[in-house]
Order: sequence, then structure tokens, then C-alpha cells
Amino acid sequence: MKVIVRVGGSVVGSPLDASMINRYVTFLKDLKNQGHEVAAVVGGGSLAREFIKVAAGLCLDETRRDWAAIHVSRLFAQLFVLGLGDAGCGTVPTTLDEAQACMNRGKIVVMGGLRPGMTTDTVAALVGERVKADLLVKGSNVDGIYTKDPRKFSDAKKLDALKFEELANLFDEKQHKAGINQVIDPEAVRILAKIKLKTMVVDGYDTANLVFAVEGRRVGTVIT
Repeated sequence: MKVIVRVGGSVVGSPLDASMINRYVTFLKDLKNQGHEVAAVVGGGSLAREFIKVAAGLCLDETRRDWAAIHVSRLFAQLFVLGLGDAGCGTVPTTLDEAQACMNRGKIVVMGGLRPGMTTDTVAALVGERVKADLLVKGSNVDGIYTKDPRKFSDAKKLDALKFEELANLFDEKQHKAGINQVIDPEAVRILAKIKLKTMVVDGYDTANLVFAVEGRRVGTVIT
């Protein structure tokens, strides 16, 4: 199975957590050893948003703010690449062609951001489209998708399953902006719906949840 793992920057990098990164590196290696083809995309978390604020303070435009966040996410991805050693690509791919070539060599791909105007959610969706993935699983700082933001509304209810068509209606943001912070960004939702890539959002603080998702067990929220 071809699996795309979206690693929330809030999970591994807010604050930066070596033990959590190590658990994800082990998880990615285990997936590969089980015969799966694996690509991971790592977000920049709160550090990326901090850099965006600094960029805004420097009066930089939206594109340059995005680049600040992209470089942070690539630095996080580089930590994964170093941890993977020979199992990984050796470098962080910065194009879809590089990512596909790495996967074709039987290596574990780990990416950060690609270009301004998209988040790492969209990067994961684009990689999934390019390699014709079977599953995208996101390790998030929430345990699934809710009817409302559970951090703001006590009456928010977790959804076990929903359709991509329903997903777009649950989120406030309808287009990209630097530092956007929602479970799945709007452009990624559009791509995933177009390619019909099964997506699962799980609590990323315990990598066992991602294992369960790959095994097809009921966990988090599944989107089809």
C-alpha cells in the first residue's frame, strides 16, 4: 500500500520534541519494513507561525511570509531525514518529481513545504495524487474532525466518518493565507475530493493511532 503520512508540526514541533520525532521515525521505518511505500510531509507548527509574524513585522508580503514558514517545515523534515539514515532519501525533496524519484528508489520520502500559496496539507495531497496513494493519514493535535472547533466550543461533537463534500462546510477558512491553522486546509480538501484519496485524521501524539489507521481499524475520523 502507498501511504502518505502528514505529520502535524504542532505535534512534533510545538515545542520541538526529539522523542516525538524519534517515535515518528520508528513508525515510518516500521511501515516500510511491512512492505508499504511511504512518504511523509511535516508541518512547521508554532515556530513557522512565529516566523510568519516576524516576516509580517518586517512588512514582507504574503509570498515571503509563506517562504519563511516553508523553510521552517523543511528544517523539521531534515531532522526526520537524518533520523531515517539509509532508509530515507538523504535530502528533503523540494519538488514532486524529486519525491516520486525517491519513492521509486524504495526510500522513505520526507518533505516540508513546496511553494507559497499552499500549506503542508496541500503538499501531502499533491504527493498522494502524484504517486497514486491508497491512504493519507494525518497525525494531528486533535483526535479527529469535529462539528466545531473543540478548543472553542464545549458542545463540539467528533465525527467518526464524513464525505469530502461535507468537510468543506465545517471549516471557516475557504482559501489559503500564510499561517492558516485548521485541521485540513481548503486547497487540500479540494484536491483530496478530486482524487478521492481516503484520508484519516487521528490524534498524532500517539503513533499507535497512525498504525491503527494503516491497519484499517476504526480510529479518529475517516474521510472518503
